Amino acid sequence: MFILKNSSSISQIAQLRSPKFRQTGSNCTLSFWYYNSGQSVGAAEMQLLVDGLKQSTVLWRAYYNMGNQWLKAVIQLGRLPRPFQLSLDKISLGFYDGVSAIDDITFENCALPPPALSCEGPSRFWCRDTKACIDSLLVCDLVDNCGDGSDEDNCNPDLQCNFENGLCNWEQDVEDDFNWIRIQGPTPTVNTGPLKDHTTGTARGHYLYMESSEPHQFQDKAILLSPLFNPSGNGTCIFRFHYHMFGKQVYKLSVFQRTVSNTKGWLLWYKFGNQGNRWIRQTLYISSFKPFQILVKGIVGDGFTGDIGLDDMSFLGCTLYNGNLPTISTTTSGTSVPATLPMNNCTEEEFVCRASGHCVQMIQKCDFRPDCSDKSDESACVMEVCNFEDKNQCGWYQPDSEQMAGNYSIRTTNVFKWELGRGANLYPEQEKHCPLIDHTTCTEEGWYLFADSSNGEFGDIADIATPVISLTGPKCKIIFWNHMNGSTIGSLEVLCKTRNKTSKLWTQSGSQGPQWNRAEVFLGIRSNFQVVFRAKRGVSYMGDVAVDDITFEDCSPLLIPDRPCTSEEFTCANKYCIPKDNLCDFVNDCADNSDESPTI
Repeated sequence: MFILKNSSSISQIAQLRSPKFRQTGSNCTLSFWYYNSGQSVGAAEMQLLVDGLKQSTVLWRAYYNMGNQWLKAVIQLGRLPRPFQLSLDKISLGFYDGVSAIDDITFENCALPPPALSCEGPSRFWCRDTKACIDSLLVCDLVDNCGDGSDEDNCNPDLQCNFENGLCNWEQDVEDDFNWIRIQGPTPTVNTGPLKDHTTGTARGHYLYMESSEPHQFQDKAILLSPLFNPSGNGTCIFRFHYHMFGKQVYKLSVFQRTVSNTKGWLLWYKFGNQGNRWIRQTLYISSFKPFQILVKGIVGDGFTGDIGLDDMSFLGCTLYNGNLPTISTTTSGTSVPATLPMNNCTEEEFVCRASGHCVQMIQKCDFRPDCSDKSDESACVMEVCNFEDKNQCGWYQPDSEQMAGNYSIRTTNVFKWELGRGANLYPEQEKHCPLIDHTTCTEEGWYLFADSSNGEFGDIADIATPVISLTGPKCKIIFWNHMNGSTIGSLEVLCKTRNKTSKLWTQSGSQGPQWNRAEVFLGIRSNFQVVFRAKRGVSYMGDVAVDDITFEDCSPLLIPDRPCTSEEFTCANKYCIPKDNLCDFVNDCADNSDESPTI
């Protein structure tokens, strides 16, 4: 079907109406191919007309000449319980010729779920009238998955929020930079944000969104706080929500869990960048032995096309906590540890757990295994996994530059050193010798660590090191991704540093191409050492060295079990248990080499 515009009359409108449809299921999508070409071809839009609603809902828009090509549009219709029609409206501006066309209209997954003869098992729910058998995770999620509403009957309203009547029992954080906004219909900025809510699928419904336009600046954050929940114990509390991340400059949405009220908690989930013009469902499984709270944080990108939406947030298998979370005193650096040590009977050779006052051996501090209930023995250590997002260096530090800055009042701006960087901050031509995208998110917004060769001189060295690691296990290794591209790349080394000795574990020099490359370095059993990444500068600025996604894998030391080894295990001379498959494999799995003894 096409419209050939060849007239000087201004603002002509052509309409194409669909048949009337009775209803759709919750996963319904509409797709079609469109052609919109011509210097003043004008806008086109698809509208949803629902019986009983005066206001139409815009589902899709094309604003201008899209060139001599067919493009595909995918529209998320979702559950529409009332009869409806679709209207394709075309406006032509006159003055010049233009051609608009549509083809291959397809509805997918639009039927209600089929009836079932039986529906057994704790993970299934049998719908009352339609007799459909659906996943129990879809119960009480604010979406009519059954088609008769029975999966949304008898739900606790305190565990749900569709934002139709406000924020329910969610709250805006007062410690963030700005607030989430409750809205109907499209967000104020074109080409970003939702056009409609998720609950009703129309412009009548409400949702929350994070405005990315001015005066908000890059990395400003808006945080939404859930009500408090009782400990889930051995059970699981399930958090379901729908998010919308559409726009070229969408940055980041993340979910945290906390058990202390004046901390940001720990990360449960995050998503970066443009995810398309659609609502996406996310399910998170939460376990906690303490009362807890969920935080949903949106972060602004560096442009106005970065709006993020939230809707239909619900909890399953959770109960509300009638109390307050504890607070914890903080040091001047803002880290969440008590200002003074608790009462304890620890010796100078032992570490004091910050929350309980329990004592653990110093060799258990920074060994990749939390021995304190609050994990404080691993708090001032290198993180097991580091992707440098949120500009977090995960415990890695530069001993030389920080020592110099502390002892002397000198300028360090032109020193060859490690820095956090990302593609979005590169100056013109810098992408020829520095990564344009990071490895974690594969976007220009993702962060990595790099040694900037525009500073320093030929042969300069930049080190970045872990704090001292007390002990590692027999299979410990470091996996990381490196980027070494440029005509004058120097070298990258991985070193192991003890009190009086530094040994080279891995090295690479010269240009390795314009991509991220994986590297793996075996550490094995070591004690009281540091890992150091050392970059050496080449002869000019055309050669930055970068690393990303550094992971310490299988690095926690072996534990002596409180049981005898099974028939499937080998008992090491030091009483450790290892799988019998690991015998005589040239790897010191026992940590005392007894699994490699010729007498086995």
